[in-house]
Amino acid sequence: MRTSTLITLAAAVLLSAPALAAEPGASAKPAASPGACVDVEVGGYRALSYDCLSRQMAPTENRAPGNPALASEDIAKQAPNRLGLFNQSATSNRMGNQFGKSAFPQRPPAAQGASPLLGGK
Repeated sequence: MRTSTLITLAAAVLLSAPALAAEPGASAKPAASPGACVDVEVGGYRALSYDCLSRQMAPTENRAPGNPALASEDIAKQAPNRLGLFNQSATSNRMGNQFGKSAFPQRPPAAQGASPLLGGK
């Protein structure tokens, strides 16, 4: 019993010796740069540091200064048909001669020809 206690105590002292010998201000592992993420591989599987990746993906707080109303200026300069708005010439082309007369577009009359399978009767 006393022998096992001495062995346990000796093992604890030997394992803690490197930590005690190190300088008090120094850490056991070097600090990674703020922009770097550390990936760990355990048993052949990689474990990503999602906390670090989330910090890198976060938007920066420095927004572009300026008037936000001017951001819509590019939209106002686009063609109306690109924005899905009314276009006189396109609507006139689609409606044909019914433009301004009816809500239904012009359609050609249905063909009244004979079936080619009947033999020209």
